[in-house]
This record gives sequence, C-alpha cells and structure tokens, in this order.
Amino acid sequence: MIKRHTCIAGLLTGILALSATQAHAIPLLSKKKAKEDLPARKLTPAQNALIDKAVAREAEVVKVVRERAPLVETYIQNMKPDPALLQTPESDQHFLGRVDFNKVIGDNAYETKAASHSGDKKGFASKLNVFKGSLGYVTSLNKQLHLQFSEAGFVQMLLIDSKDFNRNEYNFGFVRNDFLGTVPTVVFDVEPANKRTRGRFFGRIWVERRGGNIVRFNGSFAGTEKDIREYYHFDSWRTNVQENLWLPTTFYVEESDPKSEENTVKFKAVNYIWGYVLKVPNKEAENVDVEVAGADDKSADASDVSPLGAQRAWVQQAEDNVLDRLFQAGLLDAPSDFDKILEQVAGNVLAYNNIQVARPVRVRTLLTEPLESLAIGNTIVLSKSLIDTTAVPGNNNEQINNLYAIIAFQLAHIIQGHRLDTKYAFNDRLLFPDTAAFARIPMHHTDKDNEEAAKKAVELLQPAELQAAASQFGLYLNQLQQRTKALTALNEPMIGDSLLKDPKAGTFWLQALVGKGGKLDMNDLKQNAAMPLGSFLRFDPWTDQVIQTHPAFEPLLSSRDKMPFEVTPVYLKLAYYKPPVSAPDVAAANAATTNAAGDATGTTTAPVNTPTAPASSTPATIPAAPATATPGDGTAPAGTPVVPSKTPATTGTSNPATTSAPPQQ
Repeated sequence: MIKRHTCIAGLLTGILALSATQAHAIPLLSKKKAKEDLPARKLTPAQNALIDKAVAREAEVVKVVRERAPLVETYIQNMKPDPALLQTPESDQHFLGRVDFNKVIGDNAYETKAASHSGDKKGFASKLNVFKGSLGYVTSLNKQLHLQFSEAGFVQMLLIDSKDFNRNEYNFGFVRNDFLGTVPTVVFDVEPANKRTRGRFFGRIWVERRGGNIVRFNGSFAGTEKDIREYYHFDSWRTNVQENLWLPTTFYVEESDPKSEENTVKFKAVNYIWGYVLKVPNKEAENVDVEVAGADDKSADASDVSPLGAQRAWVQQAEDNVLDRLFQAGLLDAPSDFDKILEQVAGNVLAYNNIQVARPVRVRTLLTEPLESLAIGNTIVLSKSLIDTTAVPGNNNEQINNLYAIIAFQLAHIIQGHRLDTKYAFNDRLLFPDTAAFARIPMHHTDKDNEEAAKKAVELLQPAELQAAASQFGLYLNQLQQRTKALTALNEPMIGDSLLKDPKAGTFWLQALVGKGGKLDMNDLKQNAAMPLGSFLRFDPWTDQVIQTHPAFEPLLSSRDKMPFEVTPVYLKLAYYKPPVSAPDVAAANAATTNAAGDATGTTTAPVNTPTAPASSTPATIPAAPATATPGDGTAPAGTPVVPSKTPATTGTSNPATTSAPPQQ
C-alpha cells in the first residue's frame, strides 16, 4: 500500500511539473478561483444552435407539465454498511401523490425548513394520506430529501430550472457525442453563470439531435460550502411520449456516506411519473341519449338469464366499475400484451387442476411500488414491483414458477367466492375525486379469507407441472423474510393483500411454502432468490401501458451483485416516438399477406387464432444465458417469461396455453 501511494505521488508530481510549463494552465493549488470551470473548448456554430434549440424546447416542456397533474411516486431506501454485501437497506419510505404542477412551478413557492434526514424512519405514506395534495406531497418529499427551496427542490429534478434556464443564467461546455438507446445525443456540461447563485442546476445534459430536446440530465444544485450538503445528486430521464415531446419519466437520487471507508451509500431513491393523460369521468355523458343508426333489436333472440347468472353478472358489474375507476385514477395499467401473458399463466394453473370457471380470468398490473396482489371479481391485479422482484432469470423457469405461486393465491380467492363488495355495482358509489381513490375502495381480503385462500393455493400447486413453483416461491419468501423489518413501506399494500400475514413476526400467508424453498445462501452465485426493483417492467408515462424490458445478461460475480428488493440506478433504453398502428392498417397488411400467399399457391389459408402446438411435449424453458455473455451477442434476454405447456390451447380453459414474450417496444 505504501509503494502504491509513492507511485501515485510521483505521478502527481510529474503532472504538476508538466502543468507548470504550460502558459495557459490553471494552477491546481492556486487560491484565486478560475473564472471558467468548464473546459475551455469553443462551441461550434452547430453546437450553439443545438443549445439554443434545447433552451426553447425546455420552455415548451415546462409549459406542458404545468398543464398536467400526473401521479408521482417516490420510494427511498436508507442504507447501512454490511460486511458481506457491502450495504443493505436499513429503512424505507414511500410517497404517492397526484401533483398539480401548476401549483408548484413558478411563483407558487413551497419553501420549507430544513429537516433531519434521520427523522421519520417509518415514512410519511400511510393508508390515511396515500394521495396527498400537490403542496403536501412536495413539502413532505422536500423535508425527507433536505430540499428547501422552490427552484432547488423536487421540481428541479424534473425540469432543470423551470424559470431561468437560458444562455444568460448558465454556461455550457461540449463534452462528447453519445447514444442513449437508439437516440443520438450531444452531451454538454452546464453550470450557473453566477457562481454565487444558490439552487441553480450544476451538472450535465444530453440533448437529442433531431429536435433539440433534453432527454437526460444529472448533477446537483449549486450552493455555498455551508449549504451544499443539503443538495443531493440525481439522474433524471425523459420519454418521447408524442412527436417532439419528451416528458419527465423517472429520476434516481443517491448520496454517499462520508463516514464510510468503503464508499457505501447513505440512501438511494427512485421517482416515477406517469398518468399525464389521466381519464376523467364525463358527467354529462350519463344524460345523453345515443341513437345508433342501423341497429336491430335482437333482444328476443337472447337467452334468458338464470338467477345464478344474474348474480354473477351483478358481481361482474361491480368488478368492471372498480377497474374502470382505478384505471381512470391512473393506478392500473392500460391493457397490454404482457397482461395477456399473465392471463395465460392463470389459465395454466386452472388447466393443470382441471378447474373450469364461468368467466375468463383477467390479469392487470398495479403501477405502484409496494409488493401486493388482489382479486377484483375475476380480475387478478399484481403490483409492478411484485412482478419485477420475482423475475428471476434462469433455465429452470424460475420467473414463471414464481408467477404461478403468486397467481394461485388470488385464483384461490376467486374459486372460493371471496368477492368484492357488490355495492360497487352502483356506479354512484365510485363518483369521488381521484385523491380519495385508495381511502374509498378498500379491496384487501379479510384474514379469514386469506387463510382459506392460502390453503387452497397450496392445493393448486400440487400437480406435477406446478410443484417447482412451490419451492421457487418459497425461496423468494425466504429472501424477503430477511428484509421485512427494514422494508416496511415496501411490504405495506396500497389497496390489496400483502405477502405478509404478521409483519412483526415476519410470517407470510403462504408460510407453508417457505420450508420448501431450501436454504438461502447469498454466497451461492447459482442461487438467485429475488431481483432488485425495476428489473423487468417499465411503463409509458403517457399511455400508462406496461412494457417488458429486454436487458442483456449480466453474470453474478459476487454476492454484492444480487441486491434483492433494492433500489438501483435508472438507465433507460431511449427511442423516438412511433405512432400506434391502427387496426384497419393491421387488417389491411394481414389481408395483403394472405392474398399474396393465395396467389402463389392457388389457395387461401384461413387465419388461425389458437396457439400452434409445440413440436414436443417437453415444457418450454427460458434459454440459459452463457457464462460469459456480453451485450449485443445475440443471446436471449434474461428473464423472458415462457409459459411451459404440454398441450396446446384449443377452447375453454381446460388446456394449458402456450405463449411467447411480446415483441420489444
């Protein structure tokens, strides 16, 4: 170690000596502060033009955001050193709110007094204040992150500087050209023109070449040595939601522990923004008579409804009302291809148990962080983070087995008739503000119902095709059990059922599976029980549709690489907006293909709607990733769900379905 320091000292001496010979060099140890901190590299006319365009586009983004009131979610993990894993979560906080940006941008300041970061370890989010008002949300978040000033707080992590981002207030320096995903960008360093200004952005921006939009920026807020500690570093990303419109999507915050000798993190946080186009119920639509031209009255041809059919229709009406309302509030995802995959997983569980249901089972994704699931009528809802953390890659269907166990628990509720309160069949019960969505619709099951469902779920996993699911999910629960005391906010459900039966004891509703999971060994690099947050799904902040990610395979090199249930840095694969293809265009393309095939062979083949039978009866598996896989080597992305099947789906729900992952978006 002494020799290494000597070499470094010698190298530094050489650099200083070389610097002294340069007339234009800035003295490294000079007491006089240099006038320009950015590299003295003159910008080209094209770079100057791109910066001017970025300044103008940023003003447009601020204007659009001020007209919106999206959902904003922040999840924070306070970390502590760990001798084996480097660091582990010590406590966590969760915030969810609908923020009216018009109230928190510009002249409407939300200054708060400094708050100790070591204060509320249990967090501010609870069932009583889940959906806070805009100012209340921002104030609570600012206190937790020590963000005191209107333009140096939460909003600036999304908008850089919502009032004064221009060439007069900031200096720009060219860094390099770069690609973020498929988007070509130019990278600039940015700093306040007036070094004494507090709360101005100080960092780096990525400007896409086509439209001059800022698509990513990271850094901190400028300040004096005294208050610089109150500004944390962040990395903010945007999504191209419409033509030439990039809106804030997510940002990651991290601060190192200055007392740590191993450079551990003091805390890390992730923030998501979605629901820019929230659905609002049209009150006038209920009183409008609509006459459909050319419609024939065929009511006489319809079958009569039996009493049992009427009861089920009534339950479905309540189910549909609640799902529509939760979607309008921005909590549920828009229907997607990934939801169809989950529905086929549910269909397999029923088929392997030879269970018929009156109505198809639907599956939707809850767009929030806490680990939870619920059944609303015949619709199963899984939280995004529950799907993310169970998305374990491997060649033994680890991910799909976890999904079998999770879905089996809620299928048990459906089979046993643990239904939603049918008072929601009356639509007036749901005409309440978005800010009261969670408080007004308690959908979690009773303890008695959960106990019954847990026993039934264990029975549903008895078939030979599903027995691996019990052990795989048992290992997942073993891993979660190690962190339940630290991750209380992550395990507190928003509207549905928690995995935990007794948070104090750390026991689960499916505790019977824990013993089947085997021994948890963090040092075993072949064993991966649970994934970090954000491992598998992201969502479009404009459409609220979940999108399956396709990450390159990353081999585990040590136990520190596992990071189960932890917040990790954000790195999005950016792409330019593509308008959705309309149904008539798809039909026309299919017709053209069919006609071409018919012309070539003299016959026309009718389209087939059922999945193609597999070549053999062996269940499909997730392709095994090579031990030394590298990005772009053509290997299958880790974690892609492939539903195992022995027979193809035909009609009804008696046969397991085959499926494949949806195309990358």
